[in-house]
Amino acid sequence: MLVHLASPTVPSSPQRHSSRPVDSGGAVVAAVNPGSRLALYSRPNGNSVGVLGSRTVYGGPLTLPVVRTRGDWLGVLTAAMPNGQLGWVKEEAGALTFGRVGLELEADLSRQLLRVWDDSRVIRRIRVGIGRPGTSTPTGRFSITDKMPGASLGPYYGCCLLALSGNQPHPPPGWTGGARLAIHGGAYGAVSAGCLHASTADLRYLMRVVRLGTEIVIHA
Repeated sequence: MLVHLASPTVPSSPQRHSSRPVDSGGAVVAAVNPGSRLALYSRPNGNSVGVLGSRTVYGGPLTLPVVRTRGDWLGVLTAAMPNGQLGWVKEEAGALTFGRVGLELEADLSRQLLRVWDDSRVIRRIRVGIGRPGTSTPTGRFSITDKMPGASLGPYYGCCLLALSGNQPHPPPGWTGGARLAIHGGAYGAVSAGCLHASTADLRYLMRVVRLGTEIVIHA
């Protein structure tokens, strides 16, 4: 099942600092401060392709993984860009709060397995359902943008939902819902419209330990 828009979030934030943190382990994330708005670019010094505020489309705090830097330009993973394309924002005084997240997720579609990595160590393996033929789960590098209670969206989402920055480019015929990918409840096997399905126990674990801005690599 793909994700519809408009739902309250379960707050989750990284430990924060006012400037880019020194290299102390973990991936750097940048939260857009309340009231700030940043122009989004497809490349440094290019033309603006949009504007980012401090909230996601689901109403939660916008937290962006910083995966590349070029001077005062930050290459970030954002749902506002097509799958596989970085967005770029210019670092502005007072607009961003930086922090680090220690975990990374890896979804192995061939094994229908989600691994939770802490540095170079797998700390949990989670069985997942994946996209069915024709609506296969897109591969690439994405991030966790929101954490939401599934009951607020519908009974088919299970207890909890972690929204991803990626989108399903091939939704099912006649599909009128949203195209955002997510990890949520559901059946196992190649059964979904592109999302990853996990058990209630595993979803509650992910909701507890995974911070906003955590990266997830999905591969065949």
